[in-house]
Amino acid sequence: MLIDRNLAKYIVFSEDSILNALKKISDNKSRIIFSVTESGVLEGILTDGDFRRWLVGQDTIDLNQPVVDISNKHFKYAAFDEDPQKIQGYFSDTIEFIPLLDQNDHLVAIARKRPAEIQIGDFTINNDSPSFIIAEIGNNHNGSLPLAKQLIDEAIASGANCAKFQMRSLKSLYSNAGDANDASEDLGSQYTLDLLSRFQLSPEEMLEAFDYCRERGILPLCTPWDLDSLEILEDYGMLAYKVASADLTNHELLKALVKTGKPLICSTGMSTEAEIKESVQLLQRLGGIYVLLHCNSTYPAPFKDVNLNYLTRLKELGDCPVGYSGHERGIHVAIAAIAKGAKVIEKHFTLDKTMEGNDHKVSLLPDEFRAMVEGIRQVEEALGTTGERRLSQGELMNRETLAKSLIINCNLSPGQMITAEMIEVKSPGKGLQPNRKSELIGTRAKRAFKAGDFFFPSDLEEAQIQPRSYSFKRPWGLPVRYHDFKKLLVKSNPDLLEFHLSYKDLEQDINQYFDREYDLDYVVHSPELFAGDHVLDLCSVDPNYRQHSIEELQRVIDLTRSLKPLFKKALKPLIVTNIGGFTSDAPLAMAKRQKLYDLLIESLEKLDQEGVEIIPQTMPPFPWHFGGQRYHNLFVDPDDIAQFCSSYGYRVCLDTSHSKLACNHHNLSFKEFIQQVGPYTAHLHIADAEGLDGEGLQIGEGDLDFPALAEDLAKTCPQASFIPEIWQGHKNEGEGFWKALEKLEESEF
Repeated sequence: MLIDRNLAKYIVFSEDSILNALKKISDNKSRIIFSVTESGVLEGILTDGDFRRWLVGQDTIDLNQPVVDISNKHFKYAAFDEDPQKIQGYFSDTIEFIPLLDQNDHLVAIARKRPAEIQIGDFTINNDSPSFIIAEIGNNHNGSLPLAKQLIDEAIASGANCAKFQMRSLKSLYSNAGDANDASEDLGSQYTLDLLSRFQLSPEEMLEAFDYCRERGILPLCTPWDLDSLEILEDYGMLAYKVASADLTNHELLKALVKTGKPLICSTGMSTEAEIKESVQLLQRLGGIYVLLHCNSTYPAPFKDVNLNYLTRLKELGDCPVGYSGHERGIHVAIAAIAKGAKVIEKHFTLDKTMEGNDHKVSLLPDEFRAMVEGIRQVEEALGTTGERRLSQGELMNRETLAKSLIINCNLSPGQMITAEMIEVKSPGKGLQPNRKSELIGTRAKRAFKAGDFFFPSDLEEAQIQPRSYSFKRPWGLPVRYHDFKKLLVKSNPDLLEFHLSYKDLEQDINQYFDREYDLDYVVHSPELFAGDHVLDLCSVDPNYRQHSIEELQRVIDLTRSLKPLFKKALKPLIVTNIGGFTSDAPLAMAKRQKLYDLLIESLEKLDQEGVEIIPQTMPPFPWHFGGQRYHNLFVDPDDIAQFCSSYGYRVCLDTSHSKLACNHHNLSFKEFIQQVGPYTAHLHIADAEGLDGEGLQIGEGDLDFPALAEDLAKTCPQASFIPEIWQGHKNEGEGFWKALEKLEESEF
């Protein structure tokens, strides 16, 4: 049970409209609101179930009438000072919230079943959230407010979510009123008192440090070591509290902290399991909101004593989220704690480990803290789920190249039986996997085969996709290679062909593939990889590499011009290109991207573009490059793209799959992306997308709403042509393209 005193998200006034009440229910995500009078007296409760039941009984619906007219007046409640264990007994399968009233029936708190998440300011802590990372500044400011502010700045730059301090009233905390000169004190206490007496910030300075955190956009937290300090922090409005290991058994302080209604992050160092259990029972009985941190309170802690496996036990004991507060050397243990389920990480933070004070020696420097945060985020991303294993897009691509397939070793007519002797296993893996051989044996061919043809999954399916003529509201085409465009062209009625070139194609004699003119338009997709493992990069900071890229793209331009006489409808053929600007280890900071855009313009100005139009392709945040993943920096952000096009007069190829992935990663509205980039779009690559890197998916197999997309594109770029850019869509004579075109036609493209 939790007792929530933060009532604003749950309360509406009796005279508020039903519509406002519904908005509040939607916003608080708890499916309930409490209706109170202007003086705060609880008059009724409205759940989403209550609303539905009322709705069913109405002939006419008026959502502007007061919520008091429909709120449930028969509800379970409890007195605020009632025994917590008795309140706990009021919960049931149907009752998840108990309003707590004072003697005048004012709503003062809400008891609720323990939720699966904890909210601290804007941060949510649950099983799926990123870990909450605390830079424990503590007293490492050594009594200097300017140093405290510098530490805050560095904590932000290092990726911390929170800057935490400690507040003590030495007079009330110590039995000798904090006398650092008390000769009767033990050596350890005397040393600590001496440091604290010299290195504390005044309460006024501490509050100024908190204000500075808020100004700079980082959450301030503090550990109150005594009731006097807690009172100061409550008056300030602290959003949560850290409980020091030394105070886990201080039940008087714990009770005072729970009464604030704020979430507590409790370290468990120096406590036995029996003591941890006792404190957990207290917190639960009082309805506290808490996280338990595993901790070894030695400075530095020996690795052999850390015992990260105890995190699993701690989660069971606390029935709550858990984390790790580390005092060991280095960053690796804290990173490993994430893999053991830690959702909060706390590490001490300093600018100089040689400064006076014991904490400095076990603290991380900014570069170390930054490396820890980076490692934590990488491990979080790598953890994944415990669900069924799925191949990543990169694995699928590598399977195409490295795995094996089933092929037929003879010619076969439709209807003839497929026997074991006809089937062989060969590379590459672009067809049916070898483990499905037994499924093929004994079936009848659904199409004509010639020796060396691959079997595909569709050969085991009853229904076969049949290409036909399609009707769209804009020009459309097919992605083709020199060797297959004739086979695909006779199956349908495209307005254009988009030739996807390899660097080897630049060396081909095109006359061997073309024997007549075509009443079509055409687009050329430039290679990304060129001979010698050269990946096209018109933005490279290496001038020699950049010049090589310019020369290679000029060859593509020259080839494009040479194709023009073969296509009667071609006016100024488009060249789609990935212009470069990717990085291998981490994305570029926003401030560094403009330099690459400037280099791109320099490169483009060196090209002879007479008679063609180069259109950079919009890119995903994590492109797949030849078996591995990279980071893309340019033509990912819609603001960047629109600014570039408007400043320099270029248009783009809008790849819907790439751009949806960018929106997923950066939490952007895809609709707004289309609204921004659509007006600068000359050509479209249409495919579905899923997650952060699932690109080129079949229409309807990802996150995109294609009818809505068709509507938005009709408004922003009605003349732009398109192709279905389905990964491996060309296999089995364009099977993936025909499936996509069927679905796009249904979506009224």
